[in-house]
Amino acid sequence: AMTATTRAFNYCQISDKVIALSGTQSAVDAAGRADEMAYQMAKKSKELKKDMEFDIIEPNVQAAGSATAARELGSIPTWIATNGDAGATGGALSTGSGTDLPNSGDDRDLTEAILKTVIKEVYTSGGDMDMLVCPPSVKQVISGFNANTTRFGPAGDKTEYAAIDVYSSDFGDLKIVPNRVMATTNAKDVFILQRDMLATAYLRDFQMQDLAKTGDSEKKQLLVEYTLEVRNEAAHGIILDINQ
Repeated sequence: AMTATTRAFNYCQISDKVIALSGTQSAVDAAGRADEMAYQMAKKSKELKKDMEFDIIEPNVQAAGSATAARELGSIPTWIATNGDAGATGGALSTGSGTDLPNSGDDRDLTEAILKTVIKEVYTSGGDMDMLVCPPSVKQVISGFNANTTRFGPAGDKTEYAAIDVYSSDFGDLKIVPNRVMATTNAKDVFILQRDMLATAYLRDFQMQDLAKTGDSEKKQLLVEYTLEVRNEAAHGIILDINQ
């Protein structure tokens, strides 16, 4: 029997940065730059993109918002329900609707056996995963897999190769990407992703607008309205409750 499709949704979230420069700051010659406003805008642009990455990665359920609370998007951990592995004693994946968080279980170290289990689950579900995203400390753990094997480098190259940047599994190669933003969140997760099945969807793309002056100052706002688009949650996997 045919199964009717259902429309998944995620709320769009607004993130912004405001830059305020006094008349004096705009008038003087700043060391190392010709235009102070342009310099501050470039810095705030990077901050805004990092904020977006943080919101997409950290455990955060979607919220419709109200007159006193902003809308919030459901992050990656709230969408993956089919493929994953959680710690013992209560650990469980989310329902995959963006509305609930995974349940925390016992913390444990990442092992190659756990990684292989989730990779197999993703493949069996039809996923063509190509990236593994993890905190920096977990990247070092992965680089220690098969530590007793010999890693060959070019003859005469005085370099010791101690990193694994691509994990070649039975079901395809995974690019191992450490994420420094994950080290600052409360998450203890590792994501196994198929990149073309995830996207950042924009309702309003990056835009800059002038704000009203306050006294002797110039103000500008950098704003974006966006959400996380999960095109097929079964194409991804998550490993929860990993020690960092």
